Amino acid sequence: MATKKDDEETYYNNKITIIQEARLFNESPVNPRKCRSLLTRIVYLLYTGETFSTREATELFFGTTKLFQHKDPALRQSVYVAIKELALTAEDVIIVTSSITKDMQTQTDAVYRPNAIRALVRIIDPSLVHNLERYFKAAIVEKSTSISSAALVSSYQLFPVSKEVIKRWVNEVQEAVQLKPASNPFSGLGGGGGLNLSSAGGYLGFGSSAPATPVQPTIPSTSNITQYHALALLYVIRQQDRMAVTKMIQQFGGGRSGAGGLLKNPMAICMLIRFAVKVMDEDPNLQKQMVELLEGLIRHKSDMVTFEASRALCEMRNVTAAQLTKPMAQMMLFLSSTKPTLRFAAMRTLSALALTHPTSVATCNVEMENLISDSNRSIATYAITTLLKTGNEASVDRLMKSITGFMSEISDEFKVIVVDAIRSLCLKFPNKQSQMLTFLSSILRDEGGYDFKRAVVEAIFDMIKFISESKEAALAHLCEFIEDCEFTKLSVRVLHLLGIEGPKAPNPTKYIRYIYNRVVLENAIVRAAAVTSLAKFGVCGSDPTIKRSVSVLLSRCLDDIDDEVRDRAAMYLRVMKEDALAEPLVKEDSVYSLATLESKLAAYVSNPDAQNEEFDISSIPKISRAQAQQEAARPTTLETFTASVVPQPKANVPAPAAPSAQETQSAYASQLAAIPNFSGYGSVLTSSPKPTPLTETETEYVVTCVKHIFKEHIVFQFNVANTIPDTVLENVSVVMQPSAEGVEEDFIIPVDSLDVAAGSQPVYVSFTRTDPEEYPLGSFACTLKFVSKEVDPSSGLPEETGYDDEYQLEEVELSVGGDYIVPNYCSFETEWVKLGEESGAEEEFALNSMSSIKGK
Repeated sequence: MATKKDDEETYYNNKITIIQEARLFNESPVNPRKCRSLLTRIVYLLYTGETFSTREATELFFGTTKLFQHKDPALRQSVYVAIKELALTAEDVIIVTSSITKDMQTQTDAVYRPNAIRALVRIIDPSLVHNLERYFKAAIVEKSTSISSAALVSSYQLFPVSKEVIKRWVNEVQEAVQLKPASNPFSGLGGGGGLNLSSAGGYLGFGSSAPATPVQPTIPSTSNITQYHALALLYVIRQQDRMAVTKMIQQFGGGRSGAGGLLKNPMAICMLIRFAVKVMDEDPNLQKQMVELLEGLIRHKSDMVTFEASRALCEMRNVTAAQLTKPMAQMMLFLSSTKPTLRFAAMRTLSALALTHPTSVATCNVEMENLISDSNRSIATYAITTLLKTGNEASVDRLMKSITGFMSEISDEFKVIVVDAIRSLCLKFPNKQSQMLTFLSSILRDEGGYDFKRAVVEAIFDMIKFISESKEAALAHLCEFIEDCEFTKLSVRVLHLLGIEGPKAPNPTKYIRYIYNRVVLENAIVRAAAVTSLAKFGVCGSDPTIKRSVSVLLSRCLDDIDDEVRDRAAMYLRVMKEDALAEPLVKEDSVYSLATLESKLAAYVSNPDAQNEEFDISSIPKISRAQAQQEAARPTTLETFTASVVPQPKANVPAPAAPSAQETQSAYASQLAAIPNFSGYGSVLTSSPKPTPLTETETEYVVTCVKHIFKEHIVFQFNVANTIPDTVLENVSVVMQPSAEGVEEDFIIPVDSLDVAAGSQPVYVSFTRTDPEEYPLGSFACTLKFVSKEVDPSSGLPEETGYDDEYQLEEVELSVGGDYIVPNYCSFETEWVKLGEESGAEEEFALNSMSSIKGK
């Protein structure tokens, strides 16, 4: 229940109440204590998610600016913090620029100077930064750490909108990186950018009193935080010049000494290490120099720097076992550290490294075994899972006993990590499958969320798929699991697997009971899945007794209250009676490509002329069920697909899933269907899976070709890109001269205008096959023709007059296998049965000159 104190606090921090009390700012004389209290409440509301309208924020903002005339330093600090937050919503905030600039120029060591610099970033218009250049330069080289850091951080924030101006400050920034005597870092704001609560001694709180001048705390040492901020700004200034960045790393890195060079702040050295890693990824030729630098920093006196350098070497691309020697030695020391953070960080790094270099990580096995009993269960989890990845078959039993002891003490997130490690261990040591399966089945009965249970089920699925000896026991455990499974998705997946593997088992009847229980006890989704699984025992099984029993069970499902369950039961009863339906609907291992089927159905529905004819299902290619599962798991690319070449992803960033062949075909079909010139061509039979490059990627014009085969036509799609910034190409077309007979050119669809910003644009050239029964082969000579116009630098528009030009392209080939044959999936066993015995031939051969074929 709400107390009186809660009600008072709600009223006290109410937005309406604060806006009404803002009249305090207009009083004369100003009461600093009350004004500080009100400003604190305003900032509190903004930090807790409260929003002011533009009108309310503007009124509060200009009411706050009236406090600039007061000389109380603590009040001025509060004013700047409030202004910085209100400036995001208020209007006409630039009016206070002169007042803030005046506070920046003060020569006294005022505590509010850092706040003034930070507030100016929110206020100033980017076009006026050059007017304040000398003030920022002076603040960057200030001896006061708080003022210098505030100027550096503000410059970093301004860099995206005023690059050219801030690049001129490189000398001052470099001077700030150099080691120099620093004054008290907590003078003023202490580099934090918020209210100076330490120096205020709590007088910013509600109803508190404060001295007129804040008392500076005594700090015995300096943190050199300015180096961290200056290094970040120096990097963004030089990031486009790889050579300059490399020199900066070598200058401040300290080489092989491990002392960190000119840098004394550990965070700055860690940032330098990350810059070195990025340089290595972008230019492998610099790897040797950067590795020497990182190996030197492993000997640094700061644990933070030592760990960052070791981790960088462990995560380095294509790292060798020799390069891991020094990092592993340091990781051993971290594993024996008394600090839990170091042990956890080292274990997490080794756990990831064990996937690619288990032999190198195995050198730390003794230290990791000591961490199994660590009081921090997160560290113990990582220790055990890493040992599972690096250990041998003899240590599996001992590790499994250790895992069982603390599974109930860790969260689901770490349980998933353990299960994933056991999942890989099952495939590594198949002889230990019984112990692994016993452990997985036991934790499957424990309490846990969906992600944890799904990880266990996936691990058992892998054992069934790759370890045949465990199939019977694993299926039995899964049957017990679905008896009380609370997750519908997992029940459906298990039922699907039972429908596939159950009919092949030596005793399939023992699974039917578990499946039929789901029909009786579960929800409609699970019941429908159970009907499908049950039907496979009757269709795919060879025992007529089982088939009759399944028919009886399916007949009972015809009275189910859910229509999906009834429809499935009726369909499978029909399938069981007619073998001709069983082959394509149940037994066949191939399915239609859904991406291609969707695109061709959409084209069929949108074409009024085509609806007078039956839809040709034979034109849809078939794929295996495994390919269909991969396609279903892949995010759709139909909306984002482009015919141009996809740029390579940045280093250490996972590449997006590449479009499948079926998705590529569907995307091309959608593009062509949107062009009226091709409306009478019918559906696309096949398209090139990948664009064929007709030029080098470094040339001024980049062209690729995609071939689309229709029933009676061939369409060539040329993707043309202009890479010259000051030139615009108009009326861009491709002239083709065929060397083979049997084709006639229909038309060319050119590109009206092409500049660098337009990217890759398609030019279409259509040919008709004169004889639909013939498939012409040969090459086509291609020439890119266009009108080239220069761009006027002053206006940015192309000139009125240009000149005709052309560019020779590589020839385009038409071949049988690459262009006229559509790939389709088929099962050898199914096709062999379809041929029948009469289609076969038998003949005997003898190897008279050889006594044995062993070893041949």
